[in-house]
Amino acid sequence: MIRATILDYGAGNLHSLAKALAMPDVSVHITTDPLSAIDTEVLILPGVGAFTGAAGCLAPARTAIRRALTDGLPCLAICLGMQLLFDASEEGPGAGLGFLAGRVRRLKAALVPHMGWNTLEEPADPLVTGGALETAYYAHSYVCPPADPGVTTAWTMVDGDRFPAIVRRERTVGVQFHPEKSSAPGVSFIHRFLADVAGPRTEVS
Repeated sequence: MIRATILDYGAGNLHSLAKALAMPDVSVHITTDPLSAIDTEVLILPGVGAFTGAAGCLAPARTAIRRALTDGLPCLAICLGMQLLFDASEEGPGAGLGFLAGRVRRLKAALVPHMGWNTLEEPADPLVTGGALETAYYAHSYVCPPADPGVTTAWTMVDGDRFPAIVRRERTVGVQFHPEKSSAPGVSFIHRFLADVAGPRTEVS
């Protein structure tokens, strides 16, 4: 049984995400305590809320969470959760986890927020290669240009603004889209993540 813990920033309903994580061999838990959230086998950083508020929630455990991710704790970071992997955001004050170097910026599009389905481009991530997930549902106003473009394993574009759809470092996968809202292929993406990166944890010095 895999224990998957969703960190609740206190900003919204996480029911659809918890439902998407549900599998016979997965035990889903939700907590508002960022320190207890890393006492798990898989950490989920959801895509609900605003950067400043969520960063404030993470602040007491910022160093501990970053260390846990570096040490190999599997993590799926969705939308805002992906943005929290970075150093900071134009959306507002507050420090991200600094697990990925870079500053989140506003999407350069005629209509913001961008809400709707969009294609994944140049998919190199094993979770989406072979057409496993070709389009996904987005709901966001900000994007994450990493300092190291090599962490990007899929891209997407809106109004000529190209940005990462998926980033990956160690056993952490960040997605700008909402897999839990991306129909059956999105739920399958989550299940593949659990199968592919939630195996035995390896400590890294």
